[in-house]
Amino acid sequence: MARIKVTEIRSGNDSFEYDAEIVENESSTRHRVHLGKGDYEKLTGGRITPGGLVEKSFEFLLEREPKESILRSFDLNVISKYFRDYPRLIQEYF
Repeated sequence: MARIKVTEIRSGNDSFEYDAEIVENESSTRHRVHLGKGDYEKLTGGRITPGGLVEKSFEFLLEREPKESILRSFDLNVISKYFRDYPRLIQEYF
């Protein structure tokens, strides 16, 4: 099972930025994730923290692809371009 560590890098008026490290099988990957506040509200309705959404989004991705296939830097809303059911299914994670 993978260990996901999410660290906030920046919080602004309209967005957040996170560093995420995924450790699994004695190897790790690092990712930079941008999250717009509008996307955060739309996806969560404020039910979890922005960092919690990023962590749960990595859990979602890891169920579908290996950590090495996850983009190294991306805006969280890009996940729905690869997995159309993401906006609906991510709510089951929290």
